Amino acid sequence: MYFPSLTTILLGLGIAYVGHSVWTMFDLFYPTPCDPAVSSCIKPFLARNPKLELSMFTSPRGKGATSSSMDLVWKFDNFTVGAKEQRNFNISLPKKTRNNGTFFVHIFLYPQGESPFGNSRSVYQFSPLTQYSIPEAESFNLLGDKNKTSSGHSPDVPITHWKSKLAVNVMEDTLLLDRYSVPGDLYRLIRLSPEGDYLPLLYIDELGQRLKDLKPVSKESRQMTLEVTYSPISVGRLRLYSNLQQSIQHLHTMGFTEKDTDELVGIFADTNFYFLAATVAVSMLHLLFDFLAFKNDISFWRNKDTMEGLSTRAVVWRCVSQIIIFLYLMDEQTSLLVLIPTGIGTLIEVWKVKKAFKVIITWNGRKPSFQLGAVSKKEQETAEFDSKAMQYLSYVLYPLCVAGAVYSLLYTPHKSWYSWVVRNLVNGVYAFGFLFMLPQLFVNYKLKSVAHLPWRAFMYKAFNTFIDDIFAFIITMPTAHRMACFRDDVVFGVYLYQRWLYPVDKTRVNEYGQSFTEDEKKTN
Repeated sequence: MYFPSLTTILLGLGIAYVGHSVWTMFDLFYPTPCDPAVSSCIKPFLARNPKLELSMFTSPRGKGATSSSMDLVWKFDNFTVGAKEQRNFNISLPKKTRNNGTFFVHIFLYPQGESPFGNSRSVYQFSPLTQYSIPEAESFNLLGDKNKTSSGHSPDVPITHWKSKLAVNVMEDTLLLDRYSVPGDLYRLIRLSPEGDYLPLLYIDELGQRLKDLKPVSKESRQMTLEVTYSPISVGRLRLYSNLQQSIQHLHTMGFTEKDTDELVGIFADTNFYFLAATVAVSMLHLLFDFLAFKNDISFWRNKDTMEGLSTRAVVWRCVSQIIIFLYLMDEQTSLLVLIPTGIGTLIEVWKVKKAFKVIITWNGRKPSFQLGAVSKKEQETAEFDSKAMQYLSYVLYPLCVAGAVYSLLYTPHKSWYSWVVRNLVNGVYAFGFLFMLPQLFVNYKLKSVAHLPWRAFMYKAFNTFIDDIFAFIITMPTAHRMACFRDDVVFGVYLYQRWLYPVDKTRVNEYGQSFTEDEKKTN
């Protein structure tokens, strides 16, 4: 009886998940309209082509704020739903807000010439313009005097931060909705007019409020700048943002912080719709290839008893670089969505080093003892080639790393000495990491063979390398990290050239510990 392999099952599940995601996205952007012949249809108020006004007020109070506690900031007289508008305002902060208090914005959309308050045809939304957050530590020159945080507060106590950007949207699609089957993401925004039409759907986009746009508020902050952007929004994007905003709130209730979810929000806020669709598609492939590469890599190293033809220094370098990157991400307080997979990868690289050096751990009571396995002649030959390659590279690598660290110490501010050490180490990983991948190429050149490499796991990783190249253009990331995404492409191209150049050595064992000559003897 035929049983499908794990790869086939995962591929099938991946295709099914992609199909379900495509159908869900299609349903979001193209909801089923109400049949006009049905009496339960709700017509849009915008179909009457009314003349509207949009007003923006601010207040220290949120829900329950009265008109007397609000200050008018902007009155958009000639408002049209399809127009786009961007304004900058200097907002005066009351004493309560400057003393670590809150502040809110209140948006009203109503018929032109009428009052926004107590109006049955007025729609209203409010949103906080402040949030409590731990102030970012001020960078300083390590050879000079240490400064305090920019707000003067303790770096461990959350303080009021100002959201410097605000995005307001109104749905421009005029759909007929069935009052008995209104989508839940739209139902929260719907208000009915006295005539029974649903009023314009007003939405404040909180996803566009990123942590990088937060400004600390101190007692001396009399005014803060607010950039207000208005643009129309389609029903699909409105439903997508509304669902995503609910999902982010659920993640916060599960223990995720604003820092953790900010990276996820950035994928939607910093990319357009087509890049977003491409991100979702390549993410599925990336997850699949990551798992397949992980499975085959573990299988290869678990059955590996010899380091013949493999660069031990390359294995050690990958382990050290993974540890450095993990410490760097911790120092930068990176999202758990990135930190946890990196930590798992670090543990795997440490295990590979144990396998490479044949470390045997035995326990004598409570004290462990370590022993190294024997090294064969062929492994010694590989180690000599490996050592020679690293000797050549050290003439270039070490002076550059030392010069970069000294320059950074003299001219670049840092948060602490630990931050300087970690940042310079990770810069060495990013800038010169490909140099440490070259010893394996040198060993291949000397042995005139590539049969000793785990090609199946290597090919899965190669596919992920190209996917990372796509992410480098789609997702906002540091320039150093973006350049690091392309360094593997160069080495991968050389590996492919070596695979074509050197014929397969049939006497050398493959990644499964077998050779062609041994299989031929068994068949005879």
